[in-house]
Amino acid sequence: MAETRLIQSRYRLLDLIGRGGMGEVWRARDEALGRQVAVKCLKPMSAQHDEDYTRVVRERFRREARVAAALQHRGVTVVHDFGEYEGVLYLVMELLDGRNLSQLLADNEQHPLPVDDIVDIAEQVADALGYTHQQGIVHRDLKPANIMRLSDGTVKICDFGIARPGHGIPVTSRLTGVGIAMGTPHYMSPEQISGGQVDHRSDLYSLGCVLYEIATGAPPFDLEDSWGILVGHRDTQPEPLRSRRAELPGFFDRVVLDLLAKTPEERPADAHDLRRRIAVGRTGEQPFPGPAGKAPPAHATLAGRTPAPASALPAWAHTMTGGHKATGTAGPLAPPDHAAGLTLIWTTATAGPGTRAGRGAPSPGPARGDRAEHALREFGRIAEDRARALGAEHGETLAARQQMAYALGRLGRHTEAHELHASVLASRERALGPDHPDTLRCRHNLSFSLSRLGRLEDAYRTARDVAAARARVLGPDHPDTLVTLYEVGYTLGRLGRWTEALHTYRRVAEARTRLLGAEHADTLATRYEVGISLGRLGRSADALELYRALVADRTRVNGPTDPETLRARHGLGVNLGRLARWDEALAEARAVCAAREGVLGPDHPDTLVSRREVAVALGWLGRWTDALTLYRQVADARTRLLGPAHPDTLSGRDDEAHCLEQLGRAREAADLYREVAALRQRGHAPP
Repeated sequence: MAETRLIQSRYRLLDLIGRGGMGEVWRARDEALGRQVAVKCLKPMSAQHDEDYTRVVRERFRREARVAAALQHRGVTVVHDFGEYEGVLYLVMELLDGRNLSQLLADNEQHPLPVDDIVDIAEQVADALGYTHQQGIVHRDLKPANIMRLSDGTVKICDFGIARPGHGIPVTSRLTGVGIAMGTPHYMSPEQISGGQVDHRSDLYSLGCVLYEIATGAPPFDLEDSWGILVGHRDTQPEPLRSRRAELPGFFDRVVLDLLAKTPEERPADAHDLRRRIAVGRTGEQPFPGPAGKAPPAHATLAGRTPAPASALPAWAHTMTGGHKATGTAGPLAPPDHAAGLTLIWTTATAGPGTRAGRGAPSPGPARGDRAEHALREFGRIAEDRARALGAEHGETLAARQQMAYALGRLGRHTEAHELHASVLASRERALGPDHPDTLRCRHNLSFSLSRLGRLEDAYRTARDVAAARARVLGPDHPDTLVTLYEVGYTLGRLGRWTEALHTYRRVAEARTRLLGAEHADTLATRYEVGISLGRLGRSADALELYRALVADRTRVNGPTDPETLRARHGLGVNLGRLARWDEALAEARAVCAAREGVLGPDHPDTLVSRREVAVALGWLGRWTDALTLYRQVADARTRLLGPAHPDTLSGRDDEAHCLEQLGRAREAADLYREVAALRQRGHAPP
């Protein structure tokens, strides 16, 4: 296609303006009419794709052409022509001068858009949806990347690739029969997720998700993985928008929350009703009736609402990926973006992030472990199916295997995770080259697994090289680059190279503050690591000042009892102790321990760490009998939860023995030290 530069002796391709896994979009000149147009070309399927897959892709492309060509509205992209040339399907559309909402958020450094722009976008999209729904068309994949704002302020809906008549083909039809996801999880309605009847009100829900994101900076259910996102849509009530951004007008908060109602009947009756509500709200916050004349839902008491029925998610949802939020971030269990569904191939968003780095790799709790086990089984099944249908080296097969490796890491099976990451990496390098974003994602995950296996020097070198490559390919401030730099800092800390770790964490914190804002979760997490590094370098006064500010920010953003707020308070207490301010350290440790018991439970690892910190402060204050009681509680709980030979348990027993020594009970201390030494030798636990 590209070699000829001319299609049907009429459309001359000029510049490539977008590329996806299965097609390209070109700026072109219509030689017959002398105007510039956009030409979307569907590339021929390779031999790796089976016949059903190829048929579905081509059918979906034809459907987009038929649907879009039938729509004539200023809020919908105009289609001029459609055909096939030398085996390649092509679609000729108006050339749009503007940015999609995803790009606008990126241009705005991931901050929410101005309020006036958001309300105007909402009103224009409602008007366009009112028209398309009147024509009997449901879009089914509204998301920021599919809504364009032109340079003159006009807003247009794009990409009708999975649109369908409002009543007819169900979501589980043959278009999903080959395991291709329909829609993007961050913006899917509960009925679409559950495989129920989908009508125009599903588009209203998706629009609510889009408006929520451009108004607050994050989708309503910004969860860890695609499964959690889907369940969030089905079962969880969204937080009011004004709790995240107080300047938003009250009417807009109510409109969006009504759009996000769990059942279609609770949402506005149609897009015209929605537009009327927005117009009325703009004139002065007047109340408006809910659906069917009922009062609007009481969103001030969302927590008291009855959750949607906990019906099982359909089988096709098991293969869903997180897709792209407008901010370009996705949960760690989401496969790479090229496997995120056919409609994503036309999106020009940046590549999805690699695995988020964190401090340590604690054993998964029951819920997390069950979810990781489920993910491992499901991705294993998907990998087998894709290997049979597409081949073992196909990108979508490798994406599933990569998620298997991630799930293995979540389960603490780091040796298996490392072997699988290494295998996928070798395939990625052969197919894509060493610097492709998908290859770099694999190398990042390999570094993560090396670190958890204790191969710290190898982990550091790998992470350092990946960070340099991502900075070169994606840019020094790209989210993926910063995630890898975070991992570099973590590995440097484990190597005891705290000065370098501090420099690295500060670099990440400064970039995230600039790009995401000072109170973004990723920025706050990095500031916490800066505090850890300062404390390890003996700069406890600086660390204390940082943690006081971080506690204040966490309390304002997350609330006083959020686990991350309590983590920051724990760091504050530790550094009070390092400054020998033991009375204050004891009071802080007790308060954090009590809060963690209430929020996390008495045997949660974080609660046990706080209980130990109380014991440390008591010891320094000479209250060794009280300290011994707490040290024993910690050691007994770890024995019960982790086993007698676990390194954390043995450290707890060492604390207990030291306390016995301070109380003059040398014989008991010696016996306990010998018992711990024997367990370490038997279990090859590190000292």
